[in-house]
Amino acid sequence: MIFPRLFLCFCMFSLALCNEQFDSHLLPRPLIVEYGENVIRTSRVREWDDGVQLHCDSWRFAVEANNLNPWKMIPRECAEYVREYIMGRGYQFDLERVSNEAGVYAKSVELGEDGKDVWVFDIDETLLSNLPYYAGHGYGLEIFNSVEFDNWVEKGAAPAIDSSLKLYKEILSLGFKVILLTGRGEEQRGVTEENLVNAGFQNWDKLILRGSEDRGKRAVTYKSEKRSEMLTQGYRIHGNSGDQWSDLLGFSLSNRSFKLPNPMYYIP
Repeated sequence: MIFPRLFLCFCMFSLALCNEQFDSHLLPRPLIVEYGENVIRTSRVREWDDGVQLHCDSWRFAVEANNLNPWKMIPRECAEYVREYIMGRGYQFDLERVSNEAGVYAKSVELGEDGKDVWVFDIDETLLSNLPYYAGHGYGLEIFNSVEFDNWVEKGAAPAIDSSLKLYKEILSLGFKVILLTGRGEEQRGVTEENLVNAGFQNWDKLILRGSEDRGKRAVTYKSEKRSEMLTQGYRIHGNSGDQWSDLLGFSLSNRSFKLPNPMYYIP
């Protein structure tokens, strides 16, 4: 304790020699900072923003992990969060991650010689993007309106999801048969086929849509039944890509399933 005191005294003595008037501000002192009201207000807003960010991060994680079903619309406080995610790089990175992992798996599969090795794809938010429609409906902030959505489908203007188109072509090049299994109705076959071709998707083996006997069935039941029919026909379902858990769960499951992100809506 003696040495620090001697050192401090020496510093004070040196300063006194160099300056006729000793300036106490040169000595160490407690730092006191006075923040203006606008700074305090900004800090509070930032704290609130962080709270919303964490809440919406947690909500989206619960959605993708299928821990939050069923749900009908996104939380109102997460509207801007979902918009920024969907329109930003985060969504694109997540889509690319899924497609890349699916491609790695597809390359590892040893195909038979009978042409019965299959990859199943959903269509909406899996191959084709309906973002132009959902951009006008709050990115999931509004309750789903089947009539308005069908009107959008009839335009046949949904663009391809680029990473999915790349995977689709890779799957075909590896020798898989592609079966498209969608919740769209049979009456939409023509416009769906045209939209797919215009977006770059070709050479699928089958396009399965809901027939009259499938009306009213939950998506997980309908898609499970269709996969069961594939197995009965001798197909081997190696991969299945979809944006909804109801595309992937149920029975007659694929060897591997790949869930694309979708925080905008939930289909049971």
